[in-house]
Amino acid sequence: MARLMTLRRALLAAAAVLAFGPARAADAAPGEGPGGELRLLWQGREAAPRGPLAAANARWPGMAPATPDAWSTELELRHTLRAKVAGTPVSLAGNLLAWHERPAGGAGHGEARVNELYASADLGAWQLSAGKKVVGWDVGFGFRPNDVVQQEARRTLLASTPEGRPLLQLEHFGAERALSLVWVNPQHLNAADETSRGARESALALRGYQRLGALDAFAFARVGARTGASLGSAVSWVATDALELHGSLRVLQRHDAWALASEAGLQAMPANPWRQATRGGTSQWLLGASWTGTWQQSVMLEYWHDGSTLSDAAWDRWTQRSAALAAAAGPAIRSAGNLAWQATPMAASSLRRDNLFVRLAWQPEHWQLALDALITPADRGRLLTASVQWQGDRWRLNAAWRVAGGPADSLLAQVPVRRTLLLAATLAY
Repeated sequence: MARLMTLRRALLAAAAVLAFGPARAADAAPGEGPGGELRLLWQGREAAPRGPLAAANARWPGMAPATPDAWSTELELRHTLRAKVAGTPVSLAGNLLAWHERPAGGAGHGEARVNELYASADLGAWQLSAGKKVVGWDVGFGFRPNDVVQQEARRTLLASTPEGRPLLQLEHFGAERALSLVWVNPQHLNAADETSRGARESALALRGYQRLGALDAFAFARVGARTGASLGSAVSWVATDALELHGSLRVLQRHDAWALASEAGLQAMPANPWRQATRGGTSQWLLGASWTGTWQQSVMLEYWHDGSTLSDAAWDRWTQRSAALAAAAGPAIRSAGNLAWQATPMAASSLRRDNLFVRLAWQPEHWQLALDALITPADRGRLLTASVQWQGDRWRLNAAWRVAGGPADSLLAQVPVRRTLLLAATLAY
């Protein structure tokens, strides 16, 4: 309850700022009218019949309850105020999200958050921003090695505004080039606990952009308080009217990854032995191509390597540990709890280091139909997604169906949720 009240206060305070604007703004100009979306969603889920959670429930029924089907209502509000202060154009932009979810067989609950709330100053070729903002970089679709600020989850069933990161941003724009410098999460500069890992780590990030005819070239650099330096580059080339090629590469000095406590071995432990740890150097890269036909049909193909996730050898040890826990003697509740903890590293954005992604899409008027497949060559696992969208003047309807599968020993066949069905209706205002 205290957390919900804090979120409500934050939402109301941000809404007040957006409604009344900055005090003493000279030469005030009307801002962009408020807008947003009202969404009604339903998600149905089917638990996987195999994997660590299924084994935990077989050992001790109810140890790892399945995520229930759920209805949810979301209200998103966007507004930008513009003014001039001492002759300098300034703006205040916000994106607020409130939602209420009612799981099947359970009580409903609501929450709210501020997705974005930042101030910007237009200094001619220079732009300055401060606050909570979404800053997404890189050129990939299924995976983005150089998305070093936002670190946005990819391949979601329904596109929506992600939660931005606290940051300070300085940008310079020219006719054919641009430069961006971002200090993300300055509030975590000296943090040493788990709250400063991943996308919450305090870091300086730099992106340079250069247009070279039909080719867009990017260079990236990042220095994290915990993980040190990384360098990257990316290109996107429009080879013909129908064909586009893109690629991205990043080399990291250190990285955060899931790791099993050294003392865990194959035996059950009294606490979850999986935790985030800072590892050594690695690399991430992606190669992709997209083709678009005259009837708005398209094909996208991407292959990527994510060296920040567990290696094949580490997953082999994970499999051995899961088998040992499932067959262990002793209290069933103890081994069941440890089996449930085995699902912890499955929260990584990439399970296997090497991944193949294929997407087919067709966009006739008002419609978008898509079918895509994520394949892990190491174990022949697959994640198939079919989606359809209808877009009217104000209404948007979405349906998506995702199925995880593959051989019994593949990782994607053992993820907690085997099937997901999403239905959504969105009203823009």
